[in-house]
Amino acid sequence: MIELHCPNCGRRNVSEFRYVGERHIRPDPDVADPTTWRSYLYLRDNPAGWTDETWLHRAGCRRYLVVERHTVSNEIRSIREAMPVVASEADAPHAQPGRAQSGGSGESA
Repeated sequence: MIELHCPNCGRRNVSEFRYVGERHIRPDPDVADPTTWRSYLYLRDNPAGWTDETWLHRAGCRRYLVVERHTVSNEIRSIREAMPVVASEADAPHAQPGRAQSGGSGESA
């Protein structure tokens, strides 16, 4: 059984969650041109390795979570509540990958 550790509800079966997609920094709508918006909406990196993803705990607390997951091994490095991030906030400490609370090692997604 594959489980994720929700910061609000504890360890839960992955069937309670919905994968939303790779985490992206939203461009500032006041200054973004159409090319920037197109890239934000449609282009994804899809790396073979560590990535930040957004998941929705749809059958639990109904909150969005950021899961740092290895796309090859499904190992989970960290899980935290999602906070909206726009381009002007990208350099703030809370927006940096790897500064999350640990979800425990050895978990799978």
